[in-house]
Amino acid sequence: QVHLVESGRGSAQPGGSLRLSCVASGSIASINAMSWYRQAPGKEPEVVANITSSLYTNYADSVQHRLTISRDHAKNTVYLQMNSLKPEDTAVYYCYAEARTGWHTPADVLWGQGPQVAVSS
Repeated sequence: QVHLVESGRGSAQPGGSLRLSCVASGSIASINAMSWYRQAPGKEPEVVANITSSLYTNYADSVQHRLTISRDHAKNTVYLQMNSLKPEDTAVYYCYAEARTGWHTPADVLWGQGPQVAVSS
C-alpha cells in the first residue's frame, strides 16, 4: 500500500527551528508534486509550501524566508525546514503528494498523518 510517513514533529521555542520529513513508500512509478499543509485550531487548512517534480517551489507569504521545502527524488522524500518559528506556526502539519503506481494510471492523492507542531515559550 502506498502511504506517507512523517517524522520530526515536536515543540520549539519562538525563534527556534524544527525539521519535518515525509517519506512516500510502496509501489510508486512517479511523484508529480509534494506539498506541506497546516491547520491551526479553529482555522481552515492552508498550503504553506509546494515543490514540483522539476523542483519549482512556492510559499505562503506568512512563511516566506523562514520555512524551506526541499525534495529528494531518489528517496521519495520531502522536507520542511522551519526556522525563526513563531507562535502562529503552531498547527497540525500535513504532508501531501500526488503519486502514480503505474505509468498509465491516474495519480493518487496521498496525505500524511498530520503531526502536531507547537511553538511556545
